[in-house]
Amino acid sequence: MFDLVATEPIEGVVVISIIGELDISTAPRLREELVRLTAELKTPKIVLDLAGVDLLDPIGLGVIFEGVKRARLRQGDLALARAEAQVLSDLEITRVIEILPVSDSVEDAIATLTGS
Repeated sequence: MFDLVATEPIEGVVVISIIGELDISTAPRLREELVRLTAELKTPKIVLDLAGVDLLDPIGLGVIFEGVKRARLRQGDLALARAEAQVLSDLEITRVIEILPVSDSVEDAIATLTGS
C-alpha cells in the first residue's frame, strides 16, 4: 500500500503526507507530485510528512533530493517531518539529516520554511 495526500497551502506551505514504502516502485508518484507542485507554486515550500513511511530506499532519497533542487531553483525549499525510527536511522546513516534536518512535527517544519 502506498498513498500521498497533499494539503492546500498552510502559510504558503504544502504538506505532503506519505504513507507506505517509498521505493523504486512508488517513488515516481512522489516525483510527479513534486514536479507538479514546484511548477504550480510561485515559491514552492513543501513539507514531506514521513510519519507513515515504513521504508525509504535510495531511489526514494533521490526523489526527495530532486524535489529539494526543484524547489530551491524557484527560491523555495523542502523540509522533512516526523520520520519514524527506521527511516530516521537511514537518514542519519546516509547523512541526509546534515542537509535536510527532520523536524519532530509538521508545525515545526512549516516554521522552518516560513521563518516563523
